Amino acid sequence: MSPRAAALAVLLVLTQVAGCGEDPAAGREAILAPPSGSMTPSPGPPAEPSPTPSRPDLASSLAAPMATGAPLAATGPPRFFVTARTAVVRFPDGSKTADLTPVPPAVHDAATGRLIAEVPLPPGVESSWKLAAAAPDNRTFLLSGHTGLGEVRFFRVRLDGNGHPGPPEPVPHSGGKIAGMRPVLAMSHDGTRFAFADMLPGGAIVAVVDIATGARRDWAAGEGPAVTGLSWSPDGRRIAVANGGWGIGELDLAAPGSDLLAATRLVRPMTGMPLLGSVAYAPDGESLIYSAGHDIERVPVGGGEPEVLARLSPPRGASFSIRFDLDGTGRHLLYTQDWRLHRTDLRDGSSDSVPIGRPSGGLSPDATW
Repeated sequence: MSPRAAALAVLLVLTQVAGCGEDPAAGREAILAPPSGSMTPSPGPPAEPSPTPSRPDLASSLAAPMATGAPLAATGPPRFFVTARTAVVRFPDGSKTADLTPVPPAVHDAATGRLIAEVPLPPGVESSWKLAAAAPDNRTFLLSGHTGLGEVRFFRVRLDGNGHPGPPEPVPHSGGKIAGMRPVLAMSHDGTRFAFADMLPGGAIVAVVDIATGARRDWAAGEGPAVTGLSWSPDGRRIAVANGGWGIGELDLAAPGSDLLAATRLVRPMTGMPLLGSVAYAPDGESLIYSAGHDIERVPVGGGEPEVLARLSPPRGASFSIRFDLDGTGRHLLYTQDWRLHRTDLRDGSSDSVPIGRPSGGLSPDATW
């Protein structure tokens, strides 16, 4: 593909992003279609994995999707956060040809927003993409990048004690053509698996991917509302799912088959709730924290009455609901808006913000810690 065609391919995607405004919860990015190209749940248990699964078989190549390694423990309030954003596309005066300026992900100081280091991209990835997730240790991050050919690739990065990133670790077989409209990403507590959800033309999908091998297990829900939030349980055996149609539930990763609704137990029905955003497990795994409108609430995983932890006052232009990230201690919540990192202490509901900086223009980034 020529540089001009590549730039226009990225511009098409960015136009879809910009059309939804600077909204951290609008579901404006796109992610990847199932490798099989089908949203229909396959009958019976998943197939046994092969040593080198081919792309058409990836959707059922991960026989045991649980992440049962020792969790990467949080050691205190986060010291770093990582931003992920799209390339900057500009049209010079009088030109119909776009200039594409790639941008890498970046590590920032959590207290000040100061840039610490740019994150190196793996071979074949030209620029950052707005999908990122973190393990509880504040050192292990899953990031995404754009190839310039209408494709996204995933890779893992580990930070040292000073926040400097090591070499990127590409996820084999991961990525593909941009397809969907409402992606969500989560990383397991042991840093070995990630989950993503998207809303494709055939309906909602949730997938678990092994970072080392790229083997994958998909669940499909058919037609219906999109999944707005995902979170791994500390024991790696469940994934919390927020869905705008039925509410908040727990996906049992040991359940047979690929029917998302059949494998998910409802924890908090949608009835009477404002628009759902993100969901996260508390560190003990016994309760779920989620955004309903601009309220942050907590509910026991066994069900019961929700408790309001904070009422956010997001800046003008924010979504009707908040897409947030919870740190490994379960105390500090973040979301981004207009080139600022907004932080809330769930112990007392207090909030503050720090600037992220705008080194090369473009859209405001997403962030994780």
